[in-house]
Amino acid sequence: MNGYRGIAYKTVVINLTTGRAFRGAILKTFRDTLVVGNAELIEPGADPVPVPGTVVIERARVEFVQVV
Repeated sequence: MNGYRGIAYKTVVINLTTGRAFRGAILKTFRDTLVVGNAELIEPGADPVPVPGTVVIERARVEFVQVV
């Protein structure tokens, strides 16, 4: 079962185990990865930084996902 199916193409914040986060739209989901487009990197104490292209995130590094 794909727990991310209902939030595809919606804006989400993907919080990582490192304390960083990405804000963007989940474009595709795979067993081990999430593909995020229109992404911004969010780090504590800094302004969001736009990330060109798409971002591939390993699911093992995802702490939790917020739909915004």
